[in-house]
Amino acid sequence: MPVFFLLFLVFPFVELAVLIKVGGMIGVLPTLLLIVGSAILGSLLLRVAGLATALRAREKLARGEMPEQEMLEGMLIALGGGLLLLPGFISDAVGLLCLLPFTRHLIVRRVLARMNAQAMRQRAFADDLAARSGTTRPNVIEGEFERRDQ
Repeated sequence: MPVFFLLFLVFPFVELAVLIKVGGMIGVLPTLLLIVGSAILGSLLLRVAGLATALRAREKLARGEMPEQEMLEGMLIALGGGLLLLPGFISDAVGLLCLLPFTRHLIVRRVLARMNAQAMRQRAFADDLAARSGTTRPNVIEGEFERRDQ
């Protein structure tokens, strides 16, 4: 949690420093036009990509499948669109990475692989934890036996 708190403290100052540097290099008016243009582009991309992802998720649900990839893509699209709406060039670059299809698919594949690995780790110890907590009984077959020696 301290990392996110530090990020929220440092990020605005870094964005402001980059804005001042770019404004000094290309001028104030072109910098403002770039910021407004990126916000407009972000809102348009957010609408188009979000609608396409929602339609793909609806199709998967209609087929009876779980739309986990579409849900993650929708979250990345929302994050990318929000970052493009924020004024600043660093947030715009990260937002574009979230909105471009090839980088978005790469991020989603990595997140899904990590989620599957985490689920497999949790499943490996699920029986043992359930047996220790007393919620379920371990696999024991009760019975009687009689030894017959010949």
